Amino acid sequence: MTRAPGERVLVVDDDPPLRRMLERTLSAEGFRVSVAGDGGAALVAAERSAPDVIVLDVAMPLLDGLAVCRRLRAKGLATPILMLTARDAVPDRVAGLEAGADDYLVKPFAVEELIARVRALTRRGTDSSALLSYSDLVLDAERRTATRSGRTIGLTGREVTLLELLLRESGRTVTRERAIDEIWGGAAEPNVVDRYVTRLRRKLGNPPLIRTVRGAGFALRA
Repeated sequence: MTRAPGERVLVVDDDPPLRRMLERTLSAEGFRVSVAGDGGAALVAAERSAPDVIVLDVAMPLLDGLAVCRRLRAKGLATPILMLTARDAVPDRVAGLEAGADDYLVKPFAVEELIARVRALTRRGTDSSALLSYSDLVLDAERRTATRSGRTIGLTGREVTLLELLLRESGRTVTRERAIDEIWGGAAEPNVVDRYVTRLRRKLGNPPLIRTVRGAGFALRA
């Protein structure tokens, strides 16, 4: 089933045949697609086209995908980023997540999986206008931003989803297994939740709001 035109996807890959295939495939699914053939062009296109999702190849000459991701995050761009990589080793996946990526897909991949992951990154809650709050923290899931004591905090798509889950269950423990099932579709290493919690804690600042429940998971507790 195709989607109504609206969501914009920026595809960044230095392999012309693959880039054209991705453009055709995503366009056929109803996405508005723009493309870039290298890291420098990707930085320009990300600002010009304001995409809803970026599909970003890791292995590009000069400015690779990891560097592009870091620069976009440093500029405050919170657009969800799906990394494409030929390497499936844990350190490579961790490097992508640490650079600010929201998800990764290993080459070669099934087109159906690519589409499913892009859709997951563009998915919004049923009531995207609702604000969630706890203590001095307020989350706007639609804008992918949080504010704490008036300070605006930029978040990636996965960070928003995890924080939203914690907020909806405020005071109750969210297990790692539940987070992986709901946010990563059950396909992630167990420690990915810990890594994202660490990132959220760093961004949210002190005093810490996300508590570790030993042997169980995490909970919001002021």
